[in-house]
Parts: sequence; structure tokens; C-alpha cells
Amino acid sequence: MFGSLENGALDDKNADLSMKIEEGFGPNGLGILTIADVPGFSLLRQNLLRLSPRLASLPEEVKKELEDPNSRYNFGWSHGKEKLESGKPDMLKGSFYANPILDIPTTEAPLIQRYPSYCGPNIWPKHALPELEVAFKALGKLILDVGSMVAYHCDQYVSRLMKIKEDEGLEKILLRSRCHKGRLLYYFPAEKSNCSRDGDSMSSWCGWHTDHGSLTGLTCGMFMRDAVEIPCPDSAAGLYIKTRTDQIVKVVFGEDEIAYQIGETAEILSRGYLCATPHCVRAPKGEEASGVERSTFALFMQPDWDEKLNFPEEVHIHQELIPSNCALTFGEYSEKLLDKYYHLKN
Repeated sequence: MFGSLENGALDDKNADLSMKIEEGFGPNGLGILTIADVPGFSLLRQNLLRLSPRLASLPEEVKKELEDPNSRYNFGWSHGKEKLESGKPDMLKGSFYANPILDIPTTEAPLIQRYPSYCGPNIWPKHALPELEVAFKALGKLILDVGSMVAYHCDQYVSRLMKIKEDEGLEKILLRSRCHKGRLLYYFPAEKSNCSRDGDSMSSWCGWHTDHGSLTGLTCGMFMRDAVEIPCPDSAAGLYIKTRTDQIVKVVFGEDEIAYQIGETAEILSRGYLCATPHCVRAPKGEEASGVERSTFALFMQPDWDEKLNFPEEVHIHQELIPSNCALTFGEYSEKLLDKYYHLKN
């Protein structure tokens, strides 16, 4: 199951939402909770997602200038750099990454060199697509503000199950972070992706993965043909989540809702009381799917790069990389994962 809330209930810090948090994020949940009726959200979503095809269709030399190999393409434009489940480059989607809160998170050169995926500066297409920066930052900040309230109620739920120090709750960790990262995603039509894919695969548009941050704010995907919005041409297409019992469930939420998914870091911090789940995106099939493109936006709400993570024995995450009872900063943890999923730095 996954939980759903109205924004008004979320804003009430005295409300007991523990049952809703457990329903969405607990051990038997899907790791997802939706928030409806957020003022201004629908318009901000449309403003940004409609820019996605324009960004993807910019001249190749312009997009090349928006790339940042030093950050493993975690700032600016990225296409064909991330690896799929098969280990092949992902040509199915393009991404634009930026920190929606801080254009320059730090000016300290040693930090930028150590954690380039978080400490580097944003790269905006100020001349080719100047409206992108305003739309990206507006939507990112709104999703962060609502997500902070989700984190507050997560802390109220977890504090009933384990002791949390005042400055170690998810809300406080996210509020003091400089690491939040937005990702504008553009899924190319099948005939333009320049690679073969299995249209029957559950993960044909985005491979199975689990977010490694704390909390991911996600918009409902916008389907388009020739940059004009259309209804999804295939009811089987969309977001799928794998449960703890290996059931695969399709998740549907509305255009006016923000979905929040638990990431691995929140599971680590809560010692497993908040549960991250693998998810993927299935592409539409059939004649009606010809020429169909998809846009969406995700905000990865994450601890600061210097935030210490203690990996408890009861949370078995990336054991091939991290021994249990080990302590790493979030930046160190992220670098290990990026080494796994992206080309190594030269």
C-alpha cells in the first residue's frame, strides 16, 4: 500500500500522521506517500516539464557545453553516461541536474575536488533556454518545502520506535543540507533513442534502482508528442515499485500530487523503520506510442556531504561496498555509488 495526504493535514505539526507514514513508508508499505492540494504546484509542474523537450532538442554543441564530466555528469546535461541494468550506456533518457537552492554550494576547492557531484556549481543554459533556471528553482524549492514537512512527520513516527537526538532527525538533517539535487528527466521516443530495447520489459524506460538519498519528491510524468501534451497512450506504462515480498505494483498518482519516495539514506538513519523500495519506469507500447516522449522532475533531498552515516547491522544496503557497523559521510557513500553506476573519473 502507499499512503496519501492532503497538504493541509501535513502542515499541522500537532496532527498524528503516524499511521499514514507507516502505511506509505513502513516495512509493509511501498516506500511512497503522495501529497495533494499543494498551492501553486500544478502550474509550476507544467511550466518546467514543458521545457524538457526543448532542452533535449538543443543543438549537440550547446548541450556539450552543459556537460560536467568532473561531477560524473551530476551537474548540467547528461545523456548516455549512466549505466543500465545490463551495464550498457543509458540512451533512453536525458537528464538535467542542478541544485535548486544553491548555485554555488561552496567555494572551498578541496571540498569541490573531493565531492564534485555535490559541491560543484550549477550550469544553466542562460542564453539557449533562459527560462529553465527560473522554472527549475521554483518547482524544486516548493517540493523541498513540502518535503521538509513530510520529514517532520517521519521523525514523529520513527521517534516512537527508537531514540532520536534533537539534531539527528530527518527534518533537521535536510534543513541544514547544501546537497539537494533536482533532476529534470526527458524520455526519448523509442525510434529516437538510437538503441534497441525490450518493449515488453517492466523496466523498458528506466531500469530498476533504489534512490540513495533520504527523500525523493517526484512529479507525475507528462506525456507528449511533438512537444504537445497528450494522455498516456498505454495504461500499463508508468512507475512500478517492488515490495519487500517481491511483488511488483504499478503506482498511479495525479498531476496535482507530489509523490515522496523513501531513499536508502533515510532507511539507514531510521535503522530500517522507514523503508526504501526499488522502482522502475515502463515505456508505452503499441502503435499509439509512436513518437511519444515523457518528462518528469525529481528532487533528491539529501544530507549534507559531511553528514555522518552509521550503517547498522539490521540494514543490509550495498554490502559489497560498505561493511555493516561502518561510518561514512554522505559524500563518501555517494562517491562509492557513483563509481558503481557511472564511468570512473579520468
